Amino acid sequence: MGVVRLSLYYIGKPRDAHANAMVQEFLKRTGRYARCEMSEIKPGRAEIWTKHPSAMKILLDPAGRRLDSAHFIALIAKSEREARDLVFVLGGADGLPDGWRERADLILSLSPMTFPHELARVMLAEQIYRAFTSLRGHPYPR
Repeated sequence: MGVVRLSLYYIGKPRDAHANAMVQEFLKRTGRYARCEMSEIKPGRAEIWTKHPSAMKILLDPAGRRLDSAHFIALIAKSEREARDLVFVLGGADGLPDGWRERADLILSLSPMTFPHELARVMLAEQIYRAFTSLRGHPYPR
């Protein structure tokens, strides 16, 4: 099992300091198991495909594939077995840039409901942490 690097990218300014603090806390906890980073990107200037050529690119969209926590954990486990980095991208107020969906390895939906982007980042970071703790037999997921 290799060390996986997780990159969470989001489009748009982070407006809610409380939500951002929650995301940072989950990423800090996840840092025990994988390298984690989160940052804002601007679609016209960010090229995640060249920066992370071998990583699995997972773009979040309400119309994407829905996974329960067990299937999400399996996705993380597979990434660890293959030592393949994971890149998650959350769109901005206008969604994902044109042409990005077609290049993604997976389009993922956190829920059929609509959430503020800051809250979606918190939910994603928590699910990532939940996956790693579950894989390590940690009591958190109960």
